[in-house]
Amino acid sequence: MNMDVENLTRRFTRVFSPPQATVLAEAIHDAYADLVKASDFNELKEIVRELAQAQTRTEARMDELAQAQTSMAVRMDELAQAQARTEVEIRNLARELGGLSRSVSYSLENEAYRLLPAYLEKEYGIVLAERLVRTEIDGEEVNLFALGQRNGIPIVLVGETKLQMDKRRGSRDALEQALRQLEHKVEAVRRHYPNREVVRLLVTHYVRPALQKEAEKRDVIIAQSFEW
Repeated sequence: MNMDVENLTRRFTRVFSPPQATVLAEAIHDAYADLVKASDFNELKEIVRELAQAQTRTEARMDELAQAQTSMAVRMDELAQAQARTEVEIRNLARELGGLSRSVSYSLENEAYRLLPAYLEKEYGIVLAERLVRTEIDGEEVNLFALGQRNGIPIVLVGETKLQMDKRRGSRDALEQALRQLEHKVEAVRRHYPNREVVRLLVTHYVRPALQKEAEKRDVIIAQSFEW
């Protein structure tokens, strides 16, 4: 057997990395040079064989891990695409619901334009001098606007429409928000009609009785569609 270190290194490089091949070649060369026993040399060969098998198993495992990583990357890409599609569908649904909400809101306003004058006169003694309209004053959009009088006193009616304020959770917050929005409209209108009393009006399909009483305490009329 040729125990030259360089020759052994070349042979081991077929299986092991260069550093490993060099170490093994030097170890075998030193062992042979010291005239190791045949049994010791056989044991050394067994160790080399086991190391080679371990190296093969390690490479196989690394290949499995690489394949698993590739599969995971593919799966993550699929999930990302699915999420993107879901987000698009949610945006489309939100637009559809927004359009439906606006449609229902406009329908409520259209009913109010036709039926509110008679209701306000009967229930609150408010006589409108002109038809209800939607308008804009100082950049504020007013859903329901008209001039008139109440008990002989000139008034200007300022109204907003809200589809409903009947959900128990958050309903008080919804009322507060509606009142704040209405007050913005009132301030804009008052600058143009300083000599008229402002009548505040909220039109909705339904509001909880407790919230209706609270609004009336703040001098705000709430007209529910089923009352007209």
